[in-house]
Amino acid sequence: MNNFLHRSLIDRLMSGILPNKVAIILGARRVGKTMLLNHLIKNDFPGKILSLNGEDQSVVSVLGNRTIENYKQLTSGYDYLVIDEAQKIPDIGNVLKLVVDHIEGLRVVVTGSSVFDLSNKLGEPLTGRKSTFYMFPLAQMEYSGSENLIETRARLEGRMIFGNYPELLQYSSDKDKAAYLNELVGSYLLKDILEYDGLRDSSKMLNLLRLIAFQIGKEVSLEELGRQLGLSRNTVEKHLDLLTKVFVIYKVSGFSRNLRSEVTKTSR
Repeated sequence: MNNFLHRSLIDRLMSGILPNKVAIILGARRVGKTMLLNHLIKNDFPGKILSLNGEDQSVVSVLGNRTIENYKQLTSGYDYLVIDEAQKIPDIGNVLKLVVDHIEGLRVVVTGSSVFDLSNKLGEPLTGRKSTFYMFPLAQMEYSGSENLIETRARLEGRMIFGNYPELLQYSSDKDKAAYLNELVGSYLLKDILEYDGLRDSSKMLNLLRLIAFQIGKEVSLEELGRQLGLSRNTVEKHLDLLTKVFVIYKVSGFSRNLRSEVTKTSR
């Protein structure tokens, strides 16, 4: 995709990027976090920017020298510190805590895929020092500046079938879109989940996803899912929690006008 679609997150994000605070952009892989960062660096961040990538081993090595003096030398003269794929940097939460506590005026922006949140690397160290923003695939409102109502209606069915990952815009055929999504599942989604949780077999997770897909919007019985998959209730609950944290599913809590009943009502 060559043309950048204005993401609705930008306005909220810009107001949340403050001196001596960390703005965290969380989202599933391939939803456009890196493209968003590059756009902001080129167009919206005034001042000098130090841009790093957590997948670069030289970056990991430099940040591994956890001293205030090292970080002051690294960021000297810069107004912004931007780190993409920050979840790849060991102990990143404590690294950023030292940075924002001891380098006056520096604004920090980091991105992370879902495992960033799963491993809780930024939670406790940055308490009171961070703002978290969640990024999702393209929303319909984000297309509004580049298409009219007739075009929107013509493309709606395809978007409901294949979703709105930004890279899908470069594929014209349904076959190519399906191939891209299959590759995304195998290369990123399941790999992240399996690596994080130490799972060796993805078949149970895939079958769980299929069963969930057949009952979207309906109450979920963990016991029933467990019986169908040959898994314990606790294992099913753990898998669903992982899928929620990687933005594959979204749990809707039970609703009741009796607030005490709502606590124990089955989720959807």
